Amino acid sequence: MAAGLLKSGESAGAARINELYEQIEARVIDLSTGEYADVSPSDFDSRRAALDPSQSEVISPDKDLAGIKRRAKLSDVYMVSDGNRIRKVILPINGKGLWSTLYGFIALDSDDVTTIRSLLYYEHGETPGLGGEVDNPAWKALWNGKQAFADDGSVAIQVIRGTVDATSPSAEHQVDGISGATITARGVQEMLHYWLGDGGYGPFLDRLRAQTTGDA
Repeated sequence: MAAGLLKSGESAGAARINELYEQIEARVIDLSTGEYADVSPSDFDSRRAALDPSQSEVISPDKDLAGIKRRAKLSDVYMVSDGNRIRKVILPINGKGLWSTLYGFIALDSDDVTTIRSLLYYEHGETPGLGGEVDNPAWKALWNGKQAFADDGSVAIQVIRGTVDATSPSAEHQVDGISGATITARGVQEMLHYWLGDGGYGPFLDRLRAQTTGDA
């Protein structure tokens, strides 16, 4: 679903899932360098690694925007291809909401590595009808086409209170808030700022941009 190969809520059998997954290549990266690691994705468990002191590192409180305290040194990433061309990169994300840690994926367009194509959560314990609205298809649809980064390369995406003013110069970086769920919405924003920044996937995304522009 994060890849856009299945619609939200659409069901599919194992054969169909396996067929669609042929368009997705899983890799493991070193978060500190952004380079691919010599580790098989099938042998890597990011949650287990984050709990293992030998495979993870403590995040200093002043940089821990996602509120997760530790992160694994490595992470899996997913490249979505259409024929011989990579169309999207999907990044696992997690961070604190109001009542729980939210686990999900953000998909970026590979052409510019800044245009968001989807954001979804597959596990959380937020309140239904409030923070649980992160699962609402209408809210998830708001993310497609939003710009994650400013022109200077800084993470610029925001989940604002209320509704985005389409005439505002900042509108391309803003998503409507979730009514009655300010803390969950702030958690979504902060985890994106962490994972898309230098402490998360920043080095990897810089490498992808360099490849896109031919500067690698």
